[in-house]
Amino acid sequence: MKITVLGPAHPYRGGLASIMEIMARTFQQRANRVDIKTFTVQYPALLFPGKSQTVTAPPPPDLEIRRCVNTTDPFNWLRIGRRIRRERPDFVLLKYWTPFMAPCFGTIARIARKNGHTKFLCQIDNVEPHEHHATDGLFNRYFLRSVDGFVYMSEQVHRELEAYTQAPALFAPHPLFENFGSRTDRGEACIRLGLDAAAGYVLFFGLVREYKGLDLLLDAWARLRREGKTAGRKLIVAGEFYAPKEPYLRQIETLGLSDEVILRDRFIPDDEVKYYFSAADFVVQPYRSATQSGVTQIAYQFCVPMVVTDVGGLAEIVPDGRVGYVCAPEAGAVAQAVERMYEPGRLDRFRENMAEERKRFSWEVMCDRITELYDRVR
Repeated sequence: MKITVLGPAHPYRGGLASIMEIMARTFQQRANRVDIKTFTVQYPALLFPGKSQTVTAPPPPDLEIRRCVNTTDPFNWLRIGRRIRRERPDFVLLKYWTPFMAPCFGTIARIARKNGHTKFLCQIDNVEPHEHHATDGLFNRYFLRSVDGFVYMSEQVHRELEAYTQAPALFAPHPLFENFGSRTDRGEACIRLGLDAAAGYVLFFGLVREYKGLDLLLDAWARLRREGKTAGRKLIVAGEFYAPKEPYLRQIETLGLSDEVILRDRFIPDDEVKYYFSAADFVVQPYRSATQSGVTQIAYQFCVPMVVTDVGGLAEIVPDGRVGYVCAPEAGAVAQAVERMYEPGRLDRFRENMAEERKRFSWEVMCDRITELYDRVR
């Protein structure tokens, strides 16, 4: 088949770009012709909360990546739509995670599909965004109704999707992030990160946004500290702040946690991810809302047990009591789950179970489902 992947890719950073590149590579290895069309402008600098949207590393040599899509320029959308219409790929694979992309993607799809041949398929992360805006419903309708079929990764997303469109939709779980490499020796990981290998470490990983509940975890940690249950342990917060940092710094100081919270407040590059997960005893995702999370799949990649809150699709991916614990999105419940993780033998058992559970998360399965979806809509 001839396939166009449309969405984030090099030089854009982060999990979304990694996902699109891995899917393109997987389809390419199946003897398909694949090109990637990524952004010249993804977000206007004024709307981007981070320090940088791109990386300086060279592009992957095995992928054809073309920077040509400007999400802020309607004339560009017309040109790209006409270009894809002329190129006639069998299908275009999109990644959709925010209504901000809807006008751009929806316009390109509507124009390109006029060739009567090309289908538009979407691997959808979110329908309703975590931070809501008045235009979300309008933008979602415009884009979602321009797509021929969807692959979703949680039942919550499926339910939200059905409110907008009855286009075919298939489930496939979020695959592992194999691009981060393999688990390394814990001692080496601690040396690389400047950590004391004699201490235990609990990890909060990824971009810090309000819905991710870091404040709940800090409150939970303070409860455990007051009860004398954090001795010899520290909490690592590794990720760039997309929410204002000052309230969290004040919370850490007010709760007296400055000596037990290690802040690595920057974007963690791909080649450092393995060290954080190899050093950690387990990961905590104290989210207030979620669909699915790439952090869970990174944890599976490195067989690092998890505490997650019972929101969105997290409990679908993290079986309670098998690879970690699922708890209510409340500080007390998070504290209790963290305490239970350190019960004798618990972490070793969870790691053994993760080695088995992770087998169901593969890029081959994801691409099989996308191919099945294409066969259904063509």
